[in-house]
Amino acid sequence: MLRRGGVILYPTDTVWGIGCDATNAEAVRRVYDIKQRDDSKALICLVDSDARLQRYVRQVPDVAWQLIDSLKDSGAKPTTLILDGAVNLAPNLVADDGSIALRITSELFSRELCYRFQKAIVSTSANISGQPAAQNYCDIAPELLEAVDYVCWSRRQEHKPHQPSSIIRLRQDGQVEIIRK
Repeated sequence: MLRRGGVILYPTDTVWGIGCDATNAEAVRRVYDIKQRDDSKALICLVDSDARLQRYVRQVPDVAWQLIDSLKDSGAKPTTLILDGAVNLAPNLVADDGSIALRITSELFSRELCYRFQKAIVSTSANISGQPAAQNYCDIAPELLEAVDYVCWSRRQEHKPHQPSSIIRLRQDGQVEIIRK
C-alpha cells in the first residue's frame, strides 16, 4: 500500500499514526487532508536506523548523534529530532526553514515496517487536527478508519496508555531547543 502511494493507520513507538511514503508529495497531501490540518504545520517521519536517517538530512550535527546514542542507552521516552537541511523528501513535508522532524523508531512493528519499506514513513497522530491523539486502536475516530487505504492489524487489541514523543530542535550550530517534553 505504501509503495502505491496509499495512506495507512499503524501503531508506532508512541501513539497510533497516520502514515504514507514520506517521499510522495501526493500521499503527504492526502495525510494533511485526512487530518484536516494546515500544510504549514510539519509532520513527523519515522525511520528504522541511523543510516536511514542520514538519507534525509544533508548533514546530521554531532550533537544529534550524541543525543541519539544517549537515548538508546537510557531507554528514554521516544524522541523526535527536528534537523536542518532536509533532502530526498516530498517538498510539502519539509518545513519552510528547510527542516524535518525525524525519529528512529525502536518499536518492533513500526521499525520492521520502515525497514521493509526502505524509506521514511510519515507518522502523524491518528486524529483530526486539534482532537486528542489515538493512544490505542479503539481510540481512532470512524471517519479516519474510512478515510485511509489500509489499517494495520498489529496491536489492535492493546489497551494501555501511550503518549506522543518528546520533540527536540537541533541546529547545525549546536543550539538545542526542547519543543515538547
